[in-house]
Amino acid sequence: MDKPDAQMPPAPVAPKRPLPKGACDAHVHLVAGRGDFALWDGRVENPAPGPNFNQWLSLYRQHLETMGFDHSIIVHSILYGTDNSVTVEAVRRMGDGFKGVGLLPDGAPEVQMDQFVDWNMCAVRLNYVHGGVLTWDGARAMAPALAERGLHIQMLCHADQHLEELAPAIEALPVPLVLDHIAWPTQGLNPQSPGIDTLCDLLKGGKVWVKLSALYRMCNAPYDEAAALVERLIQANPERCLWGSDWPHLMLNGVDMPQAVTALDALDDVATDAQRHAILVSNPNKLFGF
Repeated sequence: MDKPDAQMPPAPVAPKRPLPKGACDAHVHLVAGRGDFALWDGRVENPAPGPNFNQWLSLYRQHLETMGFDHSIIVHSILYGTDNSVTVEAVRRMGDGFKGVGLLPDGAPEVQMDQFVDWNMCAVRLNYVHGGVLTWDGARAMAPALAERGLHIQMLCHADQHLEELAPAIEALPVPLVLDHIAWPTQGLNPQSPGIDTLCDLLKGGKVWVKLSALYRMCNAPYDEAAALVERLIQANPERCLWGSDWPHLMLNGVDMPQAVTALDALDDVATDAQRHAILVSNPNKLFGF
């Protein structure tokens, strides 16, 4: 069956306030032209038609430069399955100040983790929502070896469905755990709920980091509905919050294509200047080693 095509992201727009020097977009993906890198047979869509890999890199640079980011984390897209080549090449081509998050399966040998270090990858990704090649038990099993190499785990989960059950094991992990997309609650953006309470407890204890990303997947711009929740996460521990654009906004599943700067500007409504600097500069510097 033919796969649908992703949409092209809109041209980037500069934020209302210039970003501080050293700011990091902590969550983007890189895709390529149809013939540049092998796509996974199990993908749900194709990259947007038109640009080849070099052109996507140019669009990515334009996104960063227009918004004012000096650093970025490139997260491997499931469109390419367990072949991390497109992400590895993007990180290599971008150079200093850029790192990747890749996929490893359960039981991956340590030599593959050594390869991640050589590739300038900083983490393995676990999708606890949709499943995939790495399970929670598999991630826990590889965590000590990841810790020895300075790698961490990045996880997509639903705060309201998963965190209360997983919290004891999360607290025992020997590596940092980074939660994507404000831990993607499914029962609305209520800041006062058991799952969010658990998330805030983990943040206060320094057990997790959270990416204030992909609000467009949960509410409409200008993201007022998410403001109270984002503010609560920042107040729980501003030193464990990161910001990511989720550019170029793959697998929209019916939601509107966002303008990344809208979510960045929304951060000003809930964060102090000191918190904004921590989220955009100090925190990613600490976690990713920029």
